Amino acid sequence: MRKTAFLTICFTFLVSLPAMARLGYIWTDFQNYAVDFQDYLTNNIDETVNPAGEGSFTAINNSTGALNLPNPIDVRQQVVQDVTDNSLSDIFENNPAVQGKLIGNEIERQLTRAATESYFGVKGQERLQIKLETVQNVIENIDREADEARENNQNILNQLAGLGQAATGQNFLGRLISNQTNLQLQINRQQSRMIAESLGQNIKQNQYLQYSNLNLANISQQVEEANNARRVDSAASVARLLRASSQSDLFGREENE
Repeated sequence: MRKTAFLTICFTFLVSLPAMARLGYIWTDFQNYAVDFQDYLTNNIDETVNPAGEGSFTAINNSTGALNLPNPIDVRQQVVQDVTDNSLSDIFENNPAVQGKLIGNEIERQLTRAATESYFGVKGQERLQIKLETVQNVIENIDREADEARENNQNILNQLAGLGQAATGQNFLGRLISNQTNLQLQINRQQSRMIAESLGQNIKQNQYLQYSNLNLANISQQVEEANNARRVDSAASVARLLRASSQSDLFGREENE
């Protein structure tokens, strides 16, 4: 029931947003990112955090803030508390305190993967493509308009020069205006290139950050799986030792008798 409500909220939020990601509309773009983030959690949390699936959805809903993103620290605290209070366990871990920490780790991994999916998923890449294409189109338009303005200014100067000495003042004024216009056009052109370059660098940095987060999540999962395997091996070794000790004691008693 709670999962259905969670899906309904996300879908309602999604249909209210424009489909196209336009350059400069950073709030709309972030809302789309948040919707993809929540969609990933909705589709994956229930399968990965058993037996605390329902409690995890509740924790995510309760900790979601104004940006439609959950507070990861608050989510972990609520999930760990829920697992401990309800003595939840599974076939790998029957200690609720340890189980709570394990599920908390998995929640954090899923939040990290949700962030990566929101950026590099199908919808995220479509939004990024639109932004990159828009930036390139803006640069091309500015270059074209700057060339046209330069040509128009040159035509005006040629016309003013053709008026002769009687229009010396006008000619001088025209040159000043033309020079100032050309200077402003050059500044605008360079600024647009700098902004585009800055956007590209920020995108690359974000990409590296998301991959780093994903790698850290994978490393964390591998370490946890290795720890689980060691616990199973240790328990099996203790069981074999106890069984061997019992048999040895039994044989010793039989010999004494």
